[in-house]
Amino acid sequence: MRLANLCWLSSVVLAAQSFLVVANNETEEVRDEAVKDACSVRLESRGKCEEGGECPFQVSLPPLTLQLPKQFGRIEEVFKEVQNLKEIVNNLKKCCQDCKLQADDNRDRGTNGRLVPGTGALGEAADNRVRELESDVNKLSSDLKNAKEEIDGLHGRLEKMNLVNMNNIENYVDSKMANLTFVVNSLDGKCSSKCPSQEQIQSRPVQHLIYKDCSDYHTIGKRSSETYRVTPDPKNSSFEVYCDMETMGGGWTVLQGRLDGSTNFNRTWQDYKVGFGNLRREFWLGNDKIHLLTKSKEMILRIDLEDFNGVKLYALYDHFYVANEFLKYRIHIGNYNGTAGDALHFSKHYNHDMKFFTTPDRDNDRYPSGNCGLFYSSGWWFDACISANLNGKYYHQKYRGVRNGIFWGTWPGMNETHPGGYKSSFKEAKMMMRPKHFKP
Repeated sequence: MRLANLCWLSSVVLAAQSFLVVANNETEEVRDEAVKDACSVRLESRGKCEEGGECPFQVSLPPLTLQLPKQFGRIEEVFKEVQNLKEIVNNLKKCCQDCKLQADDNRDRGTNGRLVPGTGALGEAADNRVRELESDVNKLSSDLKNAKEEIDGLHGRLEKMNLVNMNNIENYVDSKMANLTFVVNSLDGKCSSKCPSQEQIQSRPVQHLIYKDCSDYHTIGKRSSETYRVTPDPKNSSFEVYCDMETMGGGWTVLQGRLDGSTNFNRTWQDYKVGFGNLRREFWLGNDKIHLLTKSKEMILRIDLEDFNGVKLYALYDHFYVANEFLKYRIHIGNYNGTAGDALHFSKHYNHDMKFFTTPDRDNDRYPSGNCGLFYSSGWWFDACISANLNGKYYHQKYRGVRNGIFWGTWPGMNETHPGGYKSSFKEAKMMMRPKHFKP
C-alpha cells in the first residue's frame, strides 16, 4: 500500500512537468520516461462536467484507483492558456522583427551622409503621396492623349473644309474691300468739290502731278492714244500704261493686247505678277498693277475682239475688280452688255467670275485632274477649265488639236465643228478698264 502511494505521488509530480492531456472524455495513458519502468499511471475524467466547468478526475495505479478533487481539472485549462500565451509571444516576436526591418528600410539620409531613422507613419505617408502622384500623372497622361485625339479630329475637320467655304470667306473679304474702295472714292470726290481750288490758294494755277489712271489724263485734255505714267496708289511706285483715248469716248487703261503673236503668253506666275511684253504691241500689264488700278476707283471692263474674217465685236461689264496676290488675284465681274456674248459667265460649270488666277506653274483652278494653265499654255482666271481665254497661244490661221488658242466661247460659230477638226482663233484681242462714273 505504501508502495502504491509513492508511485501515485511521483506520477503526479512528473505529470506537472510533462503529461498527455485526455480530452473529450477519452482515456490516455500518461507515461514518464523516468518512471515508466516502475509503474503505469492512468489519469481520466469521470462523469459529466458541472456548469462551472469543473470535471471529476481519477488516477489509476494498477491495481489501485484513487479519486482526485474536482479542482485538479483546472490544470488542463492552465496548460492550454500557457500554450496560447506561448503562441502570442512568438507572434509578437515575429512582428517586432518585421517592424525592425521596415524601420531600417524607411530611414532617411541626413545632410552629413548618415542614416536618420524614420518613423513608420512618415514612411506610410510618403508611400501614399507617391501613389497619389502616380495617379495624377496617369490622369494627366490620359487627358493629354484625349486632347491630342481631339486636336487631330479638329485638324482633320479643317482639312476637309471644301473650297466653297473658303470661297465664301474670301468673297466676304473681297466685298468688304470693294465697299471700302467705293466709300474712299466717294469721299475723295466730295472733298475735291468742297476744298478750295488751287487758283484760290496760289496766285497762279498749279497742275496736278499725280494721275491715277488714263481717265485723269483725259480730263486734263489729253486725247492721243499712247503711254502715260500713272500712280493709282501713292504708297506704291508709279508705272507706265497704254491709254486708249479713242474707243467709246476714250479714257481707257489697257491691261492686255494681242496683235501679231510677237509675245509669248505661256509664262510663270511671277511674269504675270509684274507684267511682260511691249505696251505698244502685245503685253500683259501685270496682276499687281491691275489690282492697284481696280482698287483706286470703281472700274468697268471692256473686251474688244476681231477675228480673221474682219468681224469686230465687244463685251462690256459694269464692274471689274482684281484682288491682291494674297487672294490669288481673284477676279470680280459685273453684269454683261455688248455684242460678243457673255463668255465669262457662260454657264454654271464654266463661269470665270470669282475665280483665282492660274499659271502653268501655279494651279489655282477648279479642275480636279490637272492644271488648266499648263494644259492651255497660258495664265488666266480658269474655272474647270474654260469658256474664255484671251491669253491663249496666238495662231495666224485655223489650227487643230487642243483648243489652246485665243478663245471666246460665245463668238458666232466658235464652237461649230469645222472640216478636219480645225478650230478658229482671233486676229486681235484687247482688254481695258475705265472708271465706272467717267464722263467723256
